[in-house]
Amino acid sequence: MLLPVLAVIGGLILLVWSAERFVGGAAATSAKLGLSPLLIGMLVIGFGTSAPELTVSALAASQGNPGLALGNAYGSNIANIGLILGLVALISPLAVHSSVVRRELPVLGVATLASAVMMLGGVFGRWEGTLLLVGLAAFMAFSVISSMRTPQPAEEDALAGDAMAEVESRDMTLKQGILWTLVGLVLLVVSSRVLVWGAVDIAQALGVSDLIIGLTVVAVGTSLPELASALSALRRNEHDLVLGNVVGSNLFNTLGVVGIAALISPIDVDQEVLLRDWSLMAAMTILMAVFAMGWKGREGRINRLEGAALLAMFIGYTAYMVSLVITQGAGPV
Repeated sequence: MLLPVLAVIGGLILLVWSAERFVGGAAATSAKLGLSPLLIGMLVIGFGTSAPELTVSALAASQGNPGLALGNAYGSNIANIGLILGLVALISPLAVHSSVVRRELPVLGVATLASAVMMLGGVFGRWEGTLLLVGLAAFMAFSVISSMRTPQPAEEDALAGDAMAEVESRDMTLKQGILWTLVGLVLLVVSSRVLVWGAVDIAQALGVSDLIIGLTVVAVGTSLPELASALSALRRNEHDLVLGNVVGSNLFNTLGVVGIAALISPIDVDQEVLLRDWSLMAAMTILMAVFAMGWKGREGRINRLEGAALLAMFIGYTAYMVSLVITQGAGPV
């Protein structure tokens, strides 16, 4: 049991480190090739923080553990809203002004609802995975085209500026950028493989499903890049980037991570996933949208009380999942 635990801990540490190196190298390479700052910003902020979920879920699905892939995606969404957004808002209330976030929130709501409809049949098949990926590609294409046709809002300028500042601070040549992209990608795959092995072994030793491990340990671990990014943005008083990071990551998880996992290997979905995990994820998404968008003339703002409510939901859910492991450890949950 000790070796799998060490594999999970070591795998998570290496996963976070290699994701940063991979995204840094990819962003530097993109900058040297002349891509726009906004596209680099989307790469760094959007794809970068979701790279751990993507690689872990893809490998889990390819190794015959699709439940871990689904649990990782939905558990990460719950952790992003409850743990990260709730904790950050508890530290400092978040004022929301971003039109980009307001544009992405309805898309996240539609994607969340669509995923529930797809789960009603009891399986995420390859067709469903393809539809999710097409939806993600369409949204990204729309975002890029609309940003090229219209002047960039201030928040998109800030996103692009932060990304370019990060790229320039690394001061990489094109060769170095390519090298770190390749090294980071290899280490992402290796660390994900180690993490998945450890998580599955722990699940088998405890007598619970890999879905439960994915919803808890792996989900929180792969959300560490989002937490680091959110705290960094908070220190710079860039509140919109905190919420934008969470919304963008959840959108990528819902469409991209689940879509790729289902495309690799169809995912059997127990009814309990829809009633328990998806329902909580949807409820937290709705609350996040209500807080961020404002109501009855109230300006969008996530205050400490609202942050505490989100954090309490995450803590309560995690405690419930742990109790399931303890009380039902003799068989699959």
